[in-house]
Amino acid sequence: MAATSHRAAPEHTHPEQVPVPTALAALADPVRITLVRELAASADWSRSCGSFDVPVGKAALSHHFAVLRGAGLVEQRDEGPRRVNRLRRQEFEDRFPGLLALVLREEPCDEAGQ
Repeated sequence: MAATSHRAAPEHTHPEQVPVPTALAALADPVRITLVRELAASADWSRSCGSFDVPVGKAALSHHFAVLRGAGLVEQRDEGPRRVNRLRRQEFEDRFPGLLALVLREEPCDEAGQ
């Protein structure tokens, strides 16, 4: 029998099961906001995990995606050796109307970062 390096499929939480504090905590991190914004600007299933321009290593990136899955924001699936992503925009909007729009809105920052 040949050995395979197949990894377990990721577990997903449906946005209907997500409490407000969990959604807010997932969106409180700048790296996760970047991931969500980049996914929002991309076609579904077109972005692999390694294609994001974020200043974290592979393990930290995996953690950030796990938090986003747990908050019902992201769905992932394996396509060969790649794990691809989609933003669960409509499902999340149905659960938390307007929240994703606020996150996706670019707001200018002053020099103090506010």
